[in-house]
Amino acid sequence: MQLTAPAKRTTDTAGKTGTTGSTGSTRRTGIHDTDGMAVASFVLGLLGLLVLNVFLGPVAIALAGVALWRGTARRGRALLGLGLGVADLLVLVAFMSADNTMSWSL
Repeated sequence: MQLTAPAKRTTDTAGKTGTTGSTGSTRRTGIHDTDGMAVASFVLGLLGLLVLNVFLGPVAIALAGVALWRGTARRGRALLGLGLGVADLLVLVAFMSADNTMSWSL
């Protein structure tokens, strides 16, 4: 199992073969990380509508914000995660105001 992108093999003008470090190789791990953040924000936002919305809502908002800031390829999923995170907090506020307490239960 390889966690980072493999180094590219290059040949310089003298004919020597070597490997390039992070400066010469293209890295896709950063893009995959942001795609994972976008999906995680969506899943946590969706799950937060049912349970632990006081924790999962802000986490979904933060993950979606970081994924959008880093330029994820799954922009729609990140925006859905952001919307669901905000909806988690709105559901929490609605239930708290209905119960007149600092927490809510069904």
